[in-house]
Amino acid sequence: MAILGLEVWHIVLIAATALVTQTIGGLAGYGTGMLMPLVLVPLIGPEAIVPVISLSALITNPTRVWIFRQHLDWGKALLIGAVAVPTTMLGAWSYTLLSGSGAALIIGSGLVLMVPLRRYLATHRFRLGTAGAATGGVIYGFLNGGMTGTGVLLIAMLMAMGLTGLPVIATDALASTIVGLAKTGVFAAAGELPPKLCLVAVLIGAMATPGTLIARWLAGRLPVKLHETMIEAMIIVGGLVLIGRAIAGP
Repeated sequence: MAILGLEVWHIVLIAATALVTQTIGGLAGYGTGMLMPLVLVPLIGPEAIVPVISLSALITNPTRVWIFRQHLDWGKALLIGAVAVPTTMLGAWSYTLLSGSGAALIIGSGLVLMVPLRRYLATHRFRLGTAGAATGGVIYGFLNGGMTGTGVLLIAMLMAMGLTGLPVIATDALASTIVGLAKTGVFAAAGELPPKLCLVAVLIGAMATPGTLIARWLAGRLPVKLHETMIEAMIIVGGLVLIGRAIAGP
């Protein structure tokens, strides 16, 4: 039995993986865009990953904004969102021009590079003023437009702007919602979101509420760092697989 070209077991696999990644995202502020491609690429192809993750984030991030709304820093979210929108649209448009192999190479390379980048940013604490945050937002926007897993950059920027803990998660979610609207608009206008991909995105996004609620319950109870090495290993292996597929070609 298939629904819009997806077998039932595909739907169950996507939903189950999304629940896990949404829980991780609720705890760490990122994770969905890094882990979901490992499951989605064999099912929908590499070129569909960024549009699908983008649409699903329009469900995920508003959910996090609402649940963590009391911790939200409106000023910082609006600053990042405003400067990132134009370059996000440029990055998304550039992505629509890629072939399947090109998309796989971009996503795979991005996933592999995000792991050491996350560790570097975590160990080299830096501070951003308004001008630095605006510049960072422009760069983040372009990368975000054509890649998944760039949430780690936004998290690092917000922490460098003085936020910690749940305010980081809430503010990241609002800024991501703002740029996500622009990004998804580009993909929709380019015809990159047919009904099948919309279904996948809704499945992922639908897991945002239970995943975020589980994350809120786990916050303070679960040492997330115990899982980081395993997750990073999965991301690197998955990224290398995508790079291998891109090099091998059709």
